[in-house]
Amino acid sequence: MRSGPLTGVRVLEFAGLGPAPFCGMLLSDLGADVVRIDRKGGASLLGRYDVTARGRRSVAFDLKQPASIEACLQLCERADALIEGYRPGVMERLGLGPDVVLGRNPKLVYGRMTGWGQSGPLAPRAGHDMNYLALTGALHAIGTEDKPVPPLNLAADYGGGALYLAFGLLAGVISARETGRGQVIDCAMTDGAASLMSVMWGLKAAGMWRDERRANLLDGGAPFYDTYQCADGEWLSVAPIEPQFFAVLLEKTGVSDVDPARQNDPSAWPDQRERLAALFRTRTRDEWRALLEDTDACVAPVLSMAEAPAHPHNLARETYVEREGIVQPAPAPRFSATPGAIQGPPPEIGQHTREALLGWGFDPADLDRLADQGAI
Repeated sequence: MRSGPLTGVRVLEFAGLGPAPFCGMLLSDLGADVVRIDRKGGASLLGRYDVTARGRRSVAFDLKQPASIEACLQLCERADALIEGYRPGVMERLGLGPDVVLGRNPKLVYGRMTGWGQSGPLAPRAGHDMNYLALTGALHAIGTEDKPVPPLNLAADYGGGALYLAFGLLAGVISARETGRGQVIDCAMTDGAASLMSVMWGLKAAGMWRDERRANLLDGGAPFYDTYQCADGEWLSVAPIEPQFFAVLLEKTGVSDVDPARQNDPSAWPDQRERLAALFRTRTRDEWRALLEDTDACVAPVLSMAEAPAHPHNLARETYVEREGIVQPAPAPRFSATPGAIQGPPPEIGQHTREALLGWGFDPADLDRLADQGAI
């Protein structure tokens, strides 16, 4: 039995990579019935370890067969939303483009996830998270003085892609329920990454953001928003931006030769950084944790992936859970009345073909016919 605020919402997801399946996971975690269309005979790269595939039912089709395309269209008729993450034109060539699908189900919200978007000179080109960040100015702002550094694939793929697609799909579903009209959501990772930089664009316009790395408040330029190595080689994140929190840091660490009144004076930053760096090298990370973690100094240990699930705060909130021997993040965000849940493990390709199709209104005779044709 599914649970969560999206219980009753039906989503059809065409199997892909990166942000599209992550969006499907987010919706499934909150209770949506997400059926994933896989290619018959395909193989999963990670199998049971593919955390972002959790909570779905997998239906395997041979999309080269007209009968499979017709079955997909019948599923579209029963869906509230659709997710696809192919290059522009792929779904159209399959006969599953928005014009055809919305003709069958005018209330459907058709979500298209790409890096460059459905239009523009780069729309048909390949790319990855770092390329999309590069084009928006975001990558230029992240890294050391010497070079830009990709922030994993969190900022464009998942932040600017999957989260914006989920946001757009749910807004579209609300609109469709009010108006009776579905629509196409063109979700480009470049657009999302640019949107995530909104604050920095405002600061730049106000003359409060320099267009270079490690020269600003939030990019490691300020000594009170940076990481520092400890005596044991481990690291601390130090981020007391507000004066009252900076004062707590100085008080708790016993620093008396840093003028708090010059906290935001860039000319004082080199001396502040040198003093703080020397200070944090005098104790181990856990010694600093014991002194500072339970204060408003805004200091937290830089934990490895192996360490993070065991931190007392994460344990108390059950931020990480273990399912079938695999440690993974729990569903987020949290709802007081309709909590989400991991709805099931990652499926094997085609594992739920008959079950899911029957659940979405297909007749057993239809499934037998599709099986006889080799479509499923």
